[in-house]
Amino acid sequence: MQNLLPEPPATLLPGDPAAEAALAQAEQAQTDEAYAAAAAQFPTFSAAWAALAARAFAAGQVVQTYAFARTGYHRGLDQLRRSGWKGHGPVPWAHGPNRGFLRCLHLLSRAAGEIGESDEAARCAQFLRDCDPAAGDALAGS
Repeated sequence: MQNLLPEPPATLLPGDPAAEAALAQAEQAQTDEAYAAAAAQFPTFSAAWAALAARAFAAGQVVQTYAFARTGYHRGLDQLRRSGWKGHGPVPWAHGPNRGFLRCLHLLSRAAGEIGESDEAARCAQFLRDCDPAAGDALAGS
């Protein structure tokens, strides 16, 4: 059966050059403190939370991963809604400013699975694929 309703337009989050610069500085420093400073200075910037979550996950700190990823996920949902997203529709991985939110969603799924929240892990993984299958493919190995 074919869906005759058009798909909503893709949601493209705005860029934030100052936040991106702060995250780039943290990536040069490669310290937890530098990443935390970027997130504290730009708390609505999901990419900073995603970087913190990825570092925590790599260090085996699953609870911290969950907390960082959940924070970035919720901040990203706020931004998506402000950008016109109505709870469904594509959030393309190809658009750079969307990647912080999508990475948080992926890391939230992984951390939820690690702490035994299998329903949440599955919901987040499906949500990621619903946003953009390319995001799921790109992040599958991370």
